[in-house]
Amino acid sequence: MLSKKTKYGIKALIYLSKYEDNAPVQIEAISKSENISRKFLESILLTLRKNGFLGSKKGKGGGYYLIKEPEAIKMSSVMRVLDGPIAMVPCVSLNFYEKCDDCPDENACAVHNLMVEVRDSTLKIFNNKSLADLIK
Repeated sequence: MLSKKTKYGIKALIYLSKYEDNAPVQIEAISKSENISRKFLESILLTLRKNGFLGSKKGKGGGYYLIKEPEAIKMSSVMRVLDGPIAMVPCVSLNFYEKCDDCPDENACAVHNLMVEVRDSTLKIFNNKSLADLIK
């Protein structure tokens, strides 16, 4: 299931992408427009800034703005930054792999094999969708 954090992060990125010349947008404007708690949104935008998706400007006329082109912002990257692994179980995660304690042989595990298929299908979609695709 998509977390609210990721859902709101994507909504905020879409909102910011609509501004000409990457003009800074105040948190309050995004919060009101997208019906997202200001405090929760602050945390999300800070995470996106720290991970190179957004820039910020303080003071009058300040706010957040995109520092990457929408075509360069892949949904898989946004999801990993905000939520961590995309895989449903840790034993199939490409970036956050962990061996399952209850599984003696991953290659013979039916759950593992199914989840590899699910991960691959999911990644195919998320890797091929950018912010630009969502704002069309």
